[in-house]
This record gives sequence, structure tokens and C-alpha cells, in this order.
Amino acid sequence: MRFLLVEDNFELAKAVVECLGLDGHAIDHAEDIAAAQACIDAASYDLILLDIMLPDGDGRDFLARHRRAKNRTPVIVLTARSQVSDRVGLLDLGADDYLTKPFDFSELEARVRAVLRRQGGVANNSRSFKGVILDSTLGAIMINGESHTLRNRELRLLEVFFSAPEQIFSKSHLMDRLFSFSDDVSENAIEVYIGRLRKKLEGSDAKIETVRGLGYRLVAEA
Repeated sequence: MRFLLVEDNFELAKAVVECLGLDGHAIDHAEDIAAAQACIDAASYDLILLDIMLPDGDGRDFLARHRRAKNRTPVIVLTARSQVSDRVGLLDLGADDYLTKPFDFSELEARVRAVLRRQGGVANNSRSFKGVILDSTLGAIMINGESHTLRNRELRLLEVFFSAPEQIFSKSHLMDRLFSFSDDVSENAIEVYIGRLRKKLEGSDAKIETVRGLGYRLVAEA
């Protein structure tokens, strides 16, 4: 998944990027509203983590504009405000969840997973296709009763395919989902991860098919 973190506290931002990066997510960091808007104009995101007090404005105004523009990307607000009225106001503006600073990073990870589950319309962290079970919490796939551990970016890439079986995803789209602006990688990295996933899907009724000139898709083994 690709996230946008809007936070002007450099130390906190660095810690959040490292924490979620360990889970295989790509995180772009914006220090203010102007930089955040530039990121949104240039890329699509699965989740936005939004601070309220920013150098060039109020994060609540950014959130309100975000929703007025019919942008449905889920938003978790990071706030130092602990009053019930403040939290209710954030939810009414369109926030999907909030975390009160200071927060524990395990709670951040759990809330991120919960918001993404709701966004995807699933009740848990497991999905299946043609008998292959993908468990995002365990970071593994189950094939014929045997578990195969996935590395972080293998997991995130397979999540993309499991989110829309049969749909073709271009290399550029997959790059956008796996890597942030700061990652210095080429599209060849996608081929490497696709190759690894194909090996781990061996023996199952699912495969990742190359659609020449277009990209890749998850399909049933013929």
C-alpha cells in the first residue's frame, strides 16, 4: 500500500515512516498542506495520515476540502486534542479514524489495518482466490494446507492482485503501489517480485499472468 503522511514534526514523521515501512508500505512524507496537495496531485494513495496543526494551515480545512472534492481516500487524523468534541468534529468532517498524540506504534499499525479492511469491505485480514488464502496479518499464503511466508513487498504486491482478480495492473501502477517518491528503483524491480510470487504460487490453482504490453493479472491456472 502507498500512504501519505502529513506531519511537520520531523522526528515523529521519521518514526512513523520507519514503522509502516517495515510492514512493506510505501510512505510519502509532506511537511505541510501545500506539499501534501502536490503529492495528491501527482499520485494516488491508499491512506492519508494527517496532522492537524501544520505550518501553513489547519489540517481540518485540508480534510474538509479533501472530502468536498469527493476524494474517498481514507484519512486517519493524528491529533494532540483529547476532548470528545474535538474528536467528534474530526469524524464529522470526514476522518475515518483518529489517534491522540502521543500514541503507541502498535496501535497505529492496528488502526491502519482496520481502516484498510473497512475500505476494502472485508471483515478480517484474509482473502482467498482459487483455494489460495492470503493472510495479511501473518504475512503468508496458505496452499493445500501448507503455509508460505511472504516478504513485506511480496505481501503488498499480492494484496494488490487479490484485491481485483482478473484485473490487469500495469508495471507503472504496481510501482506506484509499492514505492514512494524517495525510493530509487526501476520497473525491473516489479519483474523480480513477480518472479518470486510465481514460485510461491506453484502447486496452486492461481497464477500471475503476463499480458504482453499491458501488465500482469491474477488468474486461475488453466
